[in-house]
Amino acid sequence: KVDRYLYPLRLSDDVLLDVMARFQAEMVKGLGRDTNPTATVKMLPSFVRSLPDGSEKGVFLAVDLGGSQFCAHQVKVFDDGRQSSQLESKFYPTPKEVTQGNGTELFDYVADCLLDFMETKNLKHKKLPLGFTFSFPCKQTKLEEGVLLAWTKHFKVRGVQDTDVVTSLRRALQKHKASFDIDVDVLALVNDTVGTMMTCGYDDQRCEVGLIIGTGTNACYMEEMRHIDLVEGDEGRMCINTEWGAFGDDGALDDLRTEFDRELDLGSLNPGKQLFEKMISSLYLGELVRLILLKMTKEGLLFNGKVSTALLTKGKIEMKHVSAMEKYKEGLSNTKEILTELSLFPSEEDCVAVQHVCTIVSFRSANLCAAALAAILTRLRENKKLLRMQTTVGIDGGLYKTHPQYAKRLHKVVRRLVPTCDVRFLLSVGGSGKGAAMVTAVAHRLAAQRSHIDAALAPFLLSLGTLREVRNKMRTELEYGLKRETQASATVKMLPTYVRGTPDGTEKGKFLALDLGGTNFRVLLVKIKSGRRRSVQIYNKIFAIPLEIMQGTGEELFDHIVQCIADFLEYMGIKGARLPLGFTFSFPCRQASIDKGTLLGWTKGFKATDCEGEDVVDMLREAIRRRNEFDLDIVAVVNDTVGTMMTCGYEDPNCEIGLIAGTGSNVCYMEDMKNIEIVEGNEGKMCVNTEWGAFGDNGCIDNIRTKYDREVDEGSLNPGKQRYEKMTSGMYLGEIVRQILIDLTKKGLLFRGHISESLRKRGIFETKFLSQIESDRLALLQVRRILQQLGLDSTCEDSIIVKEVCGVVSQRAARLCGAGLAAIVEKKRENRGVERLQITVGVDGTLYKLHPHFSRVLRETVKELAPQCDVTFMLSEDGSGKGAALITAVAKRLHNVGQK
Repeated sequence: KVDRYLYPLRLSDDVLLDVMARFQAEMVKGLGRDTNPTATVKMLPSFVRSLPDGSEKGVFLAVDLGGSQFCAHQVKVFDDGRQSSQLESKFYPTPKEVTQGNGTELFDYVADCLLDFMETKNLKHKKLPLGFTFSFPCKQTKLEEGVLLAWTKHFKVRGVQDTDVVTSLRRALQKHKASFDIDVDVLALVNDTVGTMMTCGYDDQRCEVGLIIGTGTNACYMEEMRHIDLVEGDEGRMCINTEWGAFGDDGALDDLRTEFDRELDLGSLNPGKQLFEKMISSLYLGELVRLILLKMTKEGLLFNGKVSTALLTKGKIEMKHVSAMEKYKEGLSNTKEILTELSLFPSEEDCVAVQHVCTIVSFRSANLCAAALAAILTRLRENKKLLRMQTTVGIDGGLYKTHPQYAKRLHKVVRRLVPTCDVRFLLSVGGSGKGAAMVTAVAHRLAAQRSHIDAALAPFLLSLGTLREVRNKMRTELEYGLKRETQASATVKMLPTYVRGTPDGTEKGKFLALDLGGTNFRVLLVKIKSGRRRSVQIYNKIFAIPLEIMQGTGEELFDHIVQCIADFLEYMGIKGARLPLGFTFSFPCRQASIDKGTLLGWTKGFKATDCEGEDVVDMLREAIRRRNEFDLDIVAVVNDTVGTMMTCGYEDPNCEIGLIAGTGSNVCYMEDMKNIEIVEGNEGKMCVNTEWGAFGDNGCIDNIRTKYDREVDEGSLNPGKQRYEKMTSGMYLGEIVRQILIDLTKKGLLFRGHISESLRKRGIFETKFLSQIESDRLALLQVRRILQQLGLDSTCEDSIIVKEVCGVVSQRAARLCGAGLAAIVEKKRENRGVERLQITVGVDGTLYKLHPHFSRVLRETVKELAPQCDVTFMLSEDGSGKGAALITAVAKRLHNVGQK
């Protein structure tokens, strides 16, 4: 008969798995912007974004309001490598006139208690940060602000609901500031559950869940920002205060609520609210036992049917009685003693039955708590995309601590419901007060870190005014390079290419192209058809250039090139044909004609001897003669930038600018002959290869170069040269990032202050990693995996900082590149003498093509700095290969026209 009463309180594993699924659905609802207003589980953002990392230090105050007593704490956190802390506390009563009076009285009382505590600890005359544990549902918009949604537990203070409780506390403290000389800065508002997680997180960095099971019940956990619709931003994580006590307020648990639950709810201070809490927390379990015993007695199953005053008095049976009666080791003596004290005079059978009721009620509480906790753990594991997860749950609360069986039951059921999670349960020492101090300590650390990081990255954030200066300086340098008297000393060399026209569509024939400009070398056969069936067919083969050849002798380099050509001609079966050839040579050259190019200096890691100052076409011809297997008609030596412009010019006649934004950085454009003083003649146009990578080599942009740029420059193969390129091109951006990361790590702001061996290696941070890390589609988890591949063991917070560093470095590169390009398009507009210019820029390079934001930022910058120019950007298809063939074809066409 007793079991018949208790049957609805027994929950099978299937029912618990169902509760777990229901709670998961409620969590999703609470996190969604559109569904949150109607969700019962509010999933409140706490604005706590980081767990303790062990580097916190200092003295912090905390006040804790929400339990049966008010508490003030002083927490000293030591940065001694052992993560030690010292807690001193003082408890104060919370009289009924305070907990059920008005708001001003409540906060004045809190300020009075804090003042008393500071006097006893001799803490006056010091400016101290304070964390405020406020254990009631609040809507937060930042860490130090929270609007009370509703009072819970036994609190019912007037005039506080829907107001910011931090403002109220600050107001109360302000009254004391002048008269008592106290200066307290409220840095964080913390829920007791969050405080518990942070306290345990200081001792165990795996702790990312907080759980309270006491007078009230609640849970919090670290959620991915990308899932929290109520807060702007997708980066990192934030602690979510679930406020799970309200689970079921919409009827979601009605099938599991018994007649006793309904009766208890009707007699409570807040009927219809906090229904899950009323099935779990210690504030209600004693009352639930009383209601069950009352009905059983009325039906003659207990105490010979005699209903005593104790059974009729609400709140007479408390949780401490339930806990004591469940101490099985003491047999029935405890139960008999308690029941006798309550004037119930039980028989032995009565004692057995009452003990059984207590067990089933507290067991159901542990089961329901386990089901909701299992839902949170499952969500954490799925967020991390792990098959198996190790984690720690920080726990506090009287029910968990004092009940003889509760903890063991909870652990057992959680492990049964989520076998894929290895869970450690860690009891909070110092409670939510210490937790509030830890949140404040973390906030203090993050604020200090933030100011250091902002200071390091500030020089990369170029204002519009600075970018205009860069544009104007670039324009000045372009003019120096074009003028005969200044060209020799100009840093931007403005090299004539002797390419005098762009494709007109009549080009046709077979052409060979060579492409040398990086670690790979290509040989191409390009077939161009004209007329209605206009097309370009390309056949190519890629050959590697070993480092020893890149940095060996010139003769070895050109012999290797000719060996590759021979392999290709044989592969294509065209060894006997004397085809016209275009040679894409992507290094600074001074040209005296279209087929003569004198190398001015190596870039991009090449160091072959006896080449600088020599004509590269002659060197290629000599290597062909040395081999004596085939002959070629070398028509043009071409820069890859010019090739890019020509490729796009074949598709769009309006294309008169070529831009490379890849391993290197360069621009070419069609300049009026009358402006090119170092070439005879004033008629028509000629393509000028600016070689703008050397912009700034004369010190004109030193004001925007950072200490990191200087470190990268000093460690490069060509110190003091190609300074603009070193700030804008893919070859160097990863190295700039690495230098910043080393600096931030030395300052203790990254990777726990530990510089790994891999981070010390020059070149480890390739630019492709910047593109991957900055991808909008990439979650921080994947960023951490990329960093792990590089041997960098990062936390979530480290990953956010690394992503931010990559972002400012690549954005600066794009904006500087845009400023340079704005100077070119403005010059084109003035050359044409038009109010508004329409022009196309042909673009190539991995940075422009593959980086998720570079192209957009570049386009936006050009638009800002050259507002009278409508610039279309056109991606080049194989500028250095197809472009070289097109230049050769145009040169042949113009040569034939000249002959006629």
